[in-house]
Amino acid sequence: MALNKEQIAQRIARELEDGFYVNLGIGIPTLVANYIPEGVDVVLQSENGLLGMGPFPIEGEEDADLINAGKQTITTIPGSVFFDSAMSFGMIRAGKVDLTVLGAMEVADNGDIANWKIPNKMVKGMGGAMDLVAAAKNIIVAMQHTNKKGESKLLPKCTLPLTGIGCVKKVVSDLGVFDVTPDGFVCIEYAPGVTIEEIKAKTAGRLTISPDVKEIEL
Repeated sequence: MALNKEQIAQRIARELEDGFYVNLGIGIPTLVANYIPEGVDVVLQSENGLLGMGPFPIEGEEDADLINAGKQTITTIPGSVFFDSAMSFGMIRAGKVDLTVLGAMEVADNGDIANWKIPNKMVKGMGGAMDLVAAAKNIIVAMQHTNKKGESKLLPKCTLPLTGIGCVKKVVSDLGVFDVTPDGFVCIEYAPGVTIEEIKAKTAGRLTISPDVKEIEL
């Protein structure tokens, strides 16, 4: 049984370390805010101008004036700070973000990422992704392993316009967890009920199975 979006976010939350400044991209990454491990103190940054983002609000307690970069309603935590986008991107470009979690349409086995545009389709813009992939110290991608046609999104080479080159360090998909190394993807964990054979069949890029591979614990 492949992981759902909440479970992907839950697994990524285990990568957070105490004291990290973390930027969560649009989509699955925003869910990570709901699963920060107890005892781990991180500061979530939103590029529209917020340090100190909390989990999603309880239904009925939303404040339309508090939104993240994806225009979802959010909460704040004690000590949160608001500022303009210029300062926000100044923080990003200065390398102050320890970890960025992004969604992706494609990831290549050398760490390239494509997540902002599909040719001939309308897009709102690249958002903050290009700044984040250029400046963040660590990038984890949260994504579905295959597209709607069942084709692999973990590729030898991205076919869509690139957002960043050689920047992705880890991929957490619905099928497993993969380190990105000079030798390609290395599967270090697999989702409950998912076989190694299925992962191999659905991964087009270079893939190695870690000798210590294990089932994801949620």
